[in-house]
Amino acid sequence: MSRLALVAVSGIVVLAVGGAVTTHLLDDPARGLTAAAGAGDTHCREVTRNAPGLLAGEERRSVALEGVVVWGSQRVILRCGVNSPGATKDPCFEANGVDWVIDERQSTPDRKVIVTFGRTPATQVAIRAREVRADEAIVELSHLVAGVPKSAHCLDAQ
Repeated sequence: MSRLALVAVSGIVVLAVGGAVTTHLLDDPARGLTAAAGAGDTHCREVTRNAPGLLAGEERRSVALEGVVVWGSQRVILRCGVNSPGATKDPCFEANGVDWVIDERQSTPDRKVIVTFGRTPATQVAIRAREVRADEAIVELSHLVAGVPKSAHCLDAQ
């Protein structure tokens, strides 16, 4: 094989491998995510182990981060082990016996960040609001965190 042909083949191989790596990184369901400080808690292991395979029409993706579950291409992200919110003026609501607070500092019109209230460890759920119905996802997820001991109600804190 001529030197020019060898260089050309080597270039094609490098481009192909680079493209495959880039595609993998862009499709990585854990892209940009980190585990919360309390992700190793027993309750978090239970929450992530029992998380549904399908949530609000989105399939669960395999993630190698403790305490993290992702559905779709990060359309719904659950992170267990975050700090419990204290008294807040952020809106709170109850779904299936679990109190939730909408974290207005982290939420945007496109992304709602909702955190369990009065449970330690707390669970945070980030939802792409234009692609997934937040109310549907939270109702489905409430049973997962119901086993985390409750110490307060969000309505009491307002």
